[in-house]
Amino acid sequence: MADKIYVKGSEITIISFSDDDYICITDIARYKNPEGSDDVIRNWLRNRNTIEFLGIWEQLNNPGFKPVEFDGFKKLAGLNSFTLSPKQWIEKTGAIGIISKSGRYGGTYAHKDIAFEFASWVSVEFKLYLIKEFQRLKEDENSRLKLGWNLQRTISKINYRIHTDAISENLIPNELTGNQMKQIYANEADILNMALFGMTAKEWREANPKDKGNIRDYATLEQLVVLSNLESINSVLIHQRIEQSDRLVQLNRIAISQMKSLISNRSLKKLK
Repeated sequence: MADKIYVKGSEITIISFSDDDYICITDIARYKNPEGSDDVIRNWLRNRNTIEFLGIWEQLNNPGFKPVEFDGFKKLAGLNSFTLSPKQWIEKTGAIGIISKSGRYGGTYAHKDIAFEFASWVSVEFKLYLIKEFQRLKEDENSRLKLGWNLQRTISKINYRIHTDAISENLIPNELTGNQMKQIYANEADILNMALFGMTAKEWREANPKDKGNIRDYATLEQLVVLSNLESINSVLIHQRIEQSDRLVQLNRIAISQMKSLISNRSLKKLK
């Protein structure tokens, strides 16, 4: 999944890679030149100060960085004949601070440290606005981790292990491949999603393309309480070998009943 922030009218994509935030510098480059973003990035990479900065960052953060190849680029940087693309930098030096992606969120991405440096080269003003919006995004993410929400999410994850164990013991023949088992787990997870939210995880993603995470990450405290209960109940129903369609009907009725009860529960409101 990817996040989107808006900086001075420009949409900037942010992805998570190796537990770090990477910002799309292709999007940043479009702010400077909408028709030639790749040229903007190449011109930045030709700069000697850029090469030195990237090399120092990689040496501090990347044990697999290749210093000999880096020294070669550093000697050539700044010459009129010197050209360098992100792909060449990555392949020759083993760099991890810059990555290239294709597909839905395609473009050149850089670790936030490097992306902010690039933004400064493009426009100091743009960099300040970028940092401000990035910080706002992180604050919004942290606000979702308040104590009550996090506690119930943890309970839900624990119960989900019980739930998947029941699936493994009763619904998955030994001959199935790992991918087939994942499909069954996802299918069973969507039984719970349908019972509680009225939609599958895929349907939620299609309806909320800009939101990071999944349907359960945006659940209310009441919904998370019911979800943890449904996971335990569904595991029992699976052990009883009740058909999936019949389980869905039962789980939906239980979800409706429990949500009505929890919405009016005063003690639960105190946790918010």
